[in-house]
Amino acid sequence: MGRLVYNAITSLDGYTVDAEGSFAWARPDEEVHTFANELVRPLGTHLLGRRMYEVMRYWEAPPDSGDPDSAITDEFAALWQDADKVVFSRTLEQPTTRRTTVERTFDPAAVQQLVADSARDVGIGGATLATQAVRSGLVDELQQLVIPVVVGGGTRWLPDDVRLDLELTETRRFAAGVVFLRYAVRR
Repeated sequence: MGRLVYNAITSLDGYTVDAEGSFAWARPDEEVHTFANELVRPLGTHLLGRRMYEVMRYWEAPPDSGDPDSAITDEFAALWQDADKVVFSRTLEQPTTRRTTVERTFDPAAVQQLVADSARDVGIGGATLATQAVRSGLVDELQQLVIPVVVGGGTRWLPDDVRLDLELTETRRFAAGVVFLRYAVRR
């Protein structure tokens, strides 16, 4: 049985994108990207909203950068390509990535069953979709990479109207001032 894991890169004030819809401030450096690969490695399936899917589908066939340090991003791309993807969207006609299905509605019971039937953990990405899972009580673990920037508004990574009791299970500080927080959701 897998767990439903919500992983997000956020500003210090808790936003995944700023008021203009940009997340350029969230680009990880080599150290953080290497760590992020380890966070993604246990995931057998990604649940994504349409906007997050449109961002992440880049990893289906990233251009060859010619950079000798690209092994980290190549590894991330391979992890992405090897996982199943479920995109929740009313407007996406056809997925453009392999191992991808589209669901028109978020059905908490179906997601709960998918996680229960999974031999590996299931990741959920995109604040809008993750909010539905949080409100439904489905998320087992929160993973937050906090970037040392305050953006002052945008899309919050967690809903304002839900209380979660959490247990801090891991912290890590990176050279660039990024902090990782891992919490188990107490039931």
